Amino acid sequence: MNIDLIITASTVVLLLIALLKDLARPHLLFIAALMLLLVTGVLSPGLALSGFANEAVFTVAALFVVATGVQQTGALAFIDFVIFRQRDGLRKVGGKMMLATMGLSAFLNNTPIVAMLIPHVQSWADKKGISSSKLLIPLSYAAIVGGISTLIGTSTNILVSGMMVDFGLEPMGLFELSWIGIPAAILVFAWFMLVGFGITPDRKVVANNFSKISNSAEAYQFDYKVPKNLSLSGKTIEEAGLRALESVFLIHVQRGKHLIAVGPGFIVEAGDILTFRGTYNEVHMVASTKGLLPAVPGGKNVEPLPLFDAVISDSSPLVGKTLKELEFRERFKGVVLAIQRKVEQINGAVGNTPLKAGDLLLIEAKSGFDQFYGNNNQYFYLVRRKGDALRDYNGKSRIALGIIFLMLVVVGIGWLPMVTAALLAAIVMLVSGCMHKEQLINAVHLPILVVIATAIGIGKAVETSGLASGIANILFGNIHSMHPVIFLLMLYLLTNLFTEFITNNAAAVLMFPLAIAIAEQVGIPVRAAALAVAIAASASFMTPIGYQTNLMVMGAGGYKFSDYTKAGFPVTIIVMIVAVTVISWMYI
Repeated sequence: MNIDLIITASTVVLLLIALLKDLARPHLLFIAALMLLLVTGVLSPGLALSGFANEAVFTVAALFVVATGVQQTGALAFIDFVIFRQRDGLRKVGGKMMLATMGLSAFLNNTPIVAMLIPHVQSWADKKGISSSKLLIPLSYAAIVGGISTLIGTSTNILVSGMMVDFGLEPMGLFELSWIGIPAAILVFAWFMLVGFGITPDRKVVANNFSKISNSAEAYQFDYKVPKNLSLSGKTIEEAGLRALESVFLIHVQRGKHLIAVGPGFIVEAGDILTFRGTYNEVHMVASTKGLLPAVPGGKNVEPLPLFDAVISDSSPLVGKTLKELEFRERFKGVVLAIQRKVEQINGAVGNTPLKAGDLLLIEAKSGFDQFYGNNNQYFYLVRRKGDALRDYNGKSRIALGIIFLMLVVVGIGWLPMVTAALLAAIVMLVSGCMHKEQLINAVHLPILVVIATAIGIGKAVETSGLASGIANILFGNIHSMHPVIFLLMLYLLTNLFTEFITNNAAAVLMFPLAIAIAEQVGIPVRAAALAVAIAASASFMTPIGYQTNLMVMGAGGYKFSDYTKAGFPVTIIVMIVAVTVISWMYI
């Protein structure tokens, strides 16, 4: 066993542990791992930095710009009145929503599609008296399944295609994965229409008032302060009328540095910070009636400025830091009034709470906050002004759709490679005015591009050090009697297990060289192994952390971790059976 193999294996293990424990943002962890392989001499500078020259990075960056152009022109505004009709029921709206999302996600980045549809799902559900949790997991799953249907549907497919070129294989065709994605999408759609919508969680059906408030899709955690000379001061919780509220729950009181779980006999004092949970309107009504003030910097009056919802992305530099540490008000010119988190109960004041990926922030800020931060995945998956409709059509919407159509045509008939067509489409989006040049930096999500580029370098180390072939030999060196389909199934399952816990692109790049080595070891076509990794790495349905759209809908839908396991297990089985069957039929 050579020293390069030992260093590479140790680096990969440390990287996996750090990703699982969420010790830092994924792009920072990948940079650290690549630097370790570089300084130890496992990789030469050329190999270590080869990922930054890989066509996958440029293709993904260009497609981010194309998707932003489509979003900014309001080219998808028809969705609002075609799908979300008040006279339609849950299954009809859910079915139309899934079909539209699957189709759009096949050709556009699915993150902005899901971000765009979340508020409209919530608005329709509220008007119908239905919990939005019945629709948001299906929305995310539809985006994932649609994304695996074409080369450009997800960055993972583009990443795997780029690595295939590096390994001397032909890149994926634009519609090569459609043979898998379309049957999978049809079966997943049929599953939800027949069974799935009926078993997705309904967060309005709960056992008691506190659970009802906590699990409401619109429930946030707010801090309000008891000002001096308020008549409330000196009264017990019960005397002050803060006990047994119908739609608001008093969680605890912070007095100085002490956090106190209060009972009906607790006496309120001036300066206490009362932490409530409920919807904005209900909590604000209670607080205003009692004379309480928002316990946020400058929060004397929360009415004049508009309110925005913002979902923190998994690559955000906000993760792990408190609002006070970030100096959020000064940095973003807005005030966080409340936090919504569904994975766990928030203990302590909002301003002292370390933020997590998937947290939904209620922000008071000036008009334009959503336009400036709405397409910036560096901080947020989603920023939307409360009550907003989809962006109206403008004169550029047909141009944006035409650009995408022409891009697909020239790639589909083989006139241009994908990377060239995508870059040209992005340039035309800018030149034609479908998006402003000021939006370019926000459109190109650098953390995702860094993960792709650095991961390719790490994958080179896994290959050149002999780690991939060594693992393949240990696992399958003495096993040659099994049917090739069994090997393909095992490879799919291993990749899928990784992606549920360390994100799709990370799983793809770490499994790809291993998949190639296993394929060569057991004698199955390497292209079959590569495509199995591409599908399995994106097919994350059983955890909220494996795929970004799952995390995006978690807070908005009020989901628990276990909801994804229950709802996602049958979908995982459907996609796996289709993928392994079609790949075996076409390539083995």
